[in-house]
Amino acid sequence: MIGLIRVFTAKDEEIVQQHGRKISGLYDVAVLSRSIPDQPLGIYSDETEEMAVPKIVELGVQMELEGCRVLIVSCAADPGVQELRSRVQVPVIGAGSSASLVALALGEPVGLMGITEGVSPVMTRLLGDLIVGYNRPEGVTNTTDLLTDAGREKALEGARSLVGQGAKAIVFACTGFTTIDFADVIRKELQIPVIDAVEAEGLMAANYYKQLAAI
Repeated sequence: MIGLIRVFTAKDEEIVQQHGRKISGLYDVAVLSRSIPDQPLGIYSDETEEMAVPKIVELGVQMELEGCRVLIVSCAADPGVQELRSRVQVPVIGAGSSASLVALALGEPVGLMGITEGVSPVMTRLLGDLIVGYNRPEGVTNTTDLLTDAGREKALEGARSLVGQGAKAIVFACTGFTTIDFADVIRKELQIPVIDAVEAEGLMAANYYKQLAAI
């Protein structure tokens, strides 16, 4: 199966499993989802990322031991991806690099939406001049803010702003937008393609997993 690491701590098991269920439904693969401990607001700054990395690595090592043949770090900053790759024998997929590579294949100007002050280095490096703008919805400073009605409304305003700047597609630079099923909202309201980081990481991971299963 595929092991998926959530980088924010949720008491609601429904939320913990949400990304994995989406990937299972889209790509017909089994996904085991776990969340790191003691980070109820997830990763939203350099400090919280630094705190999360050793937890991500520890959890990923454990999930490999439990039989996961591909691992996903379900965060657009790709925290701990390189560190985890050095500790396990299975492929490790990051959400940010996956979404960026899908956007790069599209080859159109993109607007990025996230919850941090700026775009993650991995996405900046891969997308370069294709980025026409970045938006953090007003009042949204961590993943849980996206779960509110106000957070959703501000996020939609942010997407409209990016389209106004010339974006031909929206790329999620935070997997929290998947948690609120926001891609379909933008697609319906703005009639523009959306590259959802969870859908992208699932595409990459499922491809690896199915090839490994065939060997």
